[in-house]
This record gives sequence, C-alpha cells and structure tokens, in this order.
Amino acid sequence: MPDFSFESAARALGATRIAGVDEVGRGPLCGPVTAAAVILDPARIPDGLDDSKALSPARRARLAEQIAATAQVCVAHASVEEIDRLNILQASHLAMCRALAGLPEMPDHALIDGNRLPRDLPCRGEAVVKGDARSLSIAAASIMAKVARDAIMVDLSQQYPGYGWDRNAGYPTRDHLQALLDLGVTPVHRRSFRPVHNILYQVKTVTP
Repeated sequence: MPDFSFESAARALGATRIAGVDEVGRGPLCGPVTAAAVILDPARIPDGLDDSKALSPARRARLAEQIAATAQVCVAHASVEEIDRLNILQASHLAMCRALAGLPEMPDHALIDGNRLPRDLPCRGEAVVKGDARSLSIAAASIMAKVARDAIMVDLSQQYPGYGWDRNAGYPTRDHLQALLDLGVTPVHRRSFRPVHNILYQVKTVTP
C-alpha cells in the first residue's frame, strides 16, 4: 500500500506544499489524456487510498469525493489535437504541468508518477516509478484523474454510440477495434495512433 514516506522526506528538506501528480489515458485510441495534481492535508488523508487501478469504480468514486473535500486538487487535460501534434508522452507532461499550475497554491515540490519529469515543470520535481502504488499523494492524483477521464468517456460514448467507451474508456479492446472497422473513425480518435492511422490511410488495391 502507498504511504507518506516520500512526502515526509520532502518535508524534511523544507518543502511545505507537496503535490502528487499522475495521469491516465496514454493507451486509449481516443479522448484526452488527463492528469491530476493533489496536495493532501496530512491531518485529513482519506482512508484506503491506493493505485486507482487496484480499486473498484464505486470505491474510486467514494474516495474521489473525500479527496475533493479534504485536499487541494486540480484536474487538467491535453486534447486529442495536442496528442497528435506533440506525441502522447509530451501531451501527458503538458496535462501534468497544467494540473500543477491550476492548484490554488503552487506547490514547492511535486511527486511525479513515472521515470521522467516534464520539461516545463513549474516547481521542483521528483520522479517516482510506480508512484501510484508507493505515494499517498500520487495515489490520490491517480484516483482523481481516473474518475474525471472515465466521466468524459461516458459522455463521449453518448455522442458517439457503438464504440463501448463507457465500458472500455477508449482502450483498444476487441469491441472498440471492431467498431472502428464497422463505424469508422470519429473526430475524437487519435490519428497518430497506429490502429486509427492504419484505418484512415490504408492502401486499398483493386484487382482488375
């Protein structure tokens, strides 16, 4: 289970506002990539924080409400157009920086899930590999990002029915890939991702 050791170490070095940052949505074929930044109140940390992938949707939703009520939170996105223009890694980092910049107070230390720090990080940063399973602040950010992005994909599934985004969140599941073949590419699909690109630009040969 994640703990507060990374945050405590940063406090020992003088940091007072420590944000956990995580993103969700690198792998899907459509929709934005979403990041969250969370500054937990050490005296009001919700019980049961964990990597969002280890929690049921109902548990994530309950924890998201508790996090929003007790912590400083900002959720931010990078659009499909930005993903296609920048690449998914840089778009993820852009969403992370936006989330940090949108907090009510700028943190003086950011715990970033992963092994790379965004180039334009607005404060001191520390990369934490598998951070959503190791740091409570990053776990909280993973929950907020996941809940927010899933809600976006449910809304998009109503605008573009047939792709199953309310169930697969845009990931390349069998039903999503089949819907791409049957229904075609939507405006919210990432054209730089191979399965979408191949459908858009496949070369059709005609036998005389």
